[in-house]
Amino acid sequence: MMSLLGRPDVDAGEVFVNFNQNITSLAVATSGGYSLYSLGSVDSALDKIYHTKSDELFLIERLFESSLVAIVSQRAPRKLKVCHFKKQSEICNYSYANTILAVKLNRERLIVCLEESLYIHNIQDMKVVHTIRDTPCNPLGLCALSSSSDHCYLAYPGSVTSGEVQIFDAINLHAKTMIPAHDTPLAAIAFSPSGTEIATASERGTVIRVFSSQDGSRLFELRRGLKRCVSIVSLSFSTCSDYLVSSSNTETVHIFRLDRSATEQSDHGKQSSDDWMGFLSKTVTSYLPTQVTDVFSQGRAFASVTLPEAGVRRMCAIATIQKQLRLLIASQDGYLYVYSIPSIEGAECQLIKRHDLRLEDHYAMDIKGLNSGVSIGGAAGVPPGSGGGASGASAVDGKSSDKPGSSTGGGGVGSGSGAGSVGGGGGSGSNASYASTVKGDEPTGGSASST
Repeated sequence: MMSLLGRPDVDAGEVFVNFNQNITSLAVATSGGYSLYSLGSVDSALDKIYHTKSDELFLIERLFESSLVAIVSQRAPRKLKVCHFKKQSEICNYSYANTILAVKLNRERLIVCLEESLYIHNIQDMKVVHTIRDTPCNPLGLCALSSSSDHCYLAYPGSVTSGEVQIFDAINLHAKTMIPAHDTPLAAIAFSPSGTEIATASERGTVIRVFSSQDGSRLFELRRGLKRCVSIVSLSFSTCSDYLVSSSNTETVHIFRLDRSATEQSDHGKQSSDDWMGFLSKTVTSYLPTQVTDVFSQGRAFASVTLPEAGVRRMCAIATIQKQLRLLIASQDGYLYVYSIPSIEGAECQLIKRHDLRLEDHYAMDIKGLNSGVSIGGAAGVPPGSGGGASGASAVDGKSSDKPGSSTGGGGVGSGSGAGSVGGGGGSGSNASYASTVKGDEPTGGSASST
């Protein structure tokens, strides 16, 4: 599967891990199915809220705390399925001309990224509202969607030779700005929770930059290291937006503190009378080459974590859980690490808990009381005989057209026909049910029982 996503976790048969938009849930996919976990009490326990057997997945995205999940399987890498996991039903599916490389969700839009195009769906009815065609070749499916509905921006690479970032307004459907972020091609991008800032890293991996997504101005420049170039795997703002965390193919995870008060003071030319080190640095660097002075001005990691081994793909996030700031590291080898974040700059984070994501499913379900007669089985979380998922979209698979075909299952959405819209077949009341799922009105609780 290396040619599919360039992802070693798929090749090695390891787990695929992914946090939802506000870091309240963790999705874990293995060769036997996928599970969803609540992170509300992660210091002591990892609560499994759902598990199902399915085709081996390589993409899964949950929409906030709702019951809606978007999944792509290895068996059908050009087909996107949108499911209601509590009802164990397929809402709709779309097929595309090429392999789906990434899927991003917020409460307004669903984005599907192919190697040379991006499809923007209205998540309320899953209709395609816009297509960005002929994008620079993007074999890893690098893109980001802001979780904010107020600043609903989409970011993707603007060049294959340099680190240009294209910012697209996914609500008003027009290009917003282009940011020349790096000299070398992009490796990672991430929006802040508000959508007003975007963090970028290049293939060189030594410098991380933060820009305004509104006007492209540079806000922070952070140095991950000096000695070696690395491959940045994960970039993520904390849910409070005060920190930025990065992981790479090395064993070290770096946390940067985004001191906006210092940035504002710098912008206004303020300098305290006792800041003699800053004055000395400014004086000395005025005589040095630009490449050297850049190093002096770049922020260093506030804290770090050293993990047992390098070469393991890890997704990182920082969230406030039970009023405590926590660093969460989910790794492809099947572990979730929970760390406290120190208050002193330069200190190591302290490990609080390591959860094994590879626990036997029946054991994990027993401790949550989920074995309550719920049928578990069927492809992509749809139980056998449920009728979820029509096969009409497969007619598009062999065609070169870049218009996606679509069909609905037992939990159908609205009516309509043709490529780029969700087909008919939904029962009465399905629109309201789907809309409430998107908004997160339906309680998900700690049970996988149907509602």
